[in-house]
Amino acid sequence: MRSGDLLRLTRAASPQYVRPIVVRVIRVLDWPTYHGWLWIDAYELDSKGDAIARRSLYVLVEGVHWMGAPTPPTTTRRPVRRGPVAVG
Repeated sequence: MRSGDLLRLTRAASPQYVRPIVVRVIRVLDWPTYHGWLWIDAYELDSKGDAIARRSLYVLVEGVHWMGAPTPPTTTRRPVRRGPVAVG
């Protein structure tokens, strides 16, 4: 799990998710947990994919449904032109 991942959290991820939610991971926290569980910072998303709340969530990794990661932005890279180097 990493920043940018889209997750669907259901009761399989934790009993608290009676109503499934979709989140975008901000970061995985290094807080102490039980084996197989993680704390994450994430944005809860609405049906349009807009962030509606920032949350710290405790999830069972095995119960998380990955929906995919966002597509990285495409950028066009051009070589940098440098002038003559002064020696002296």
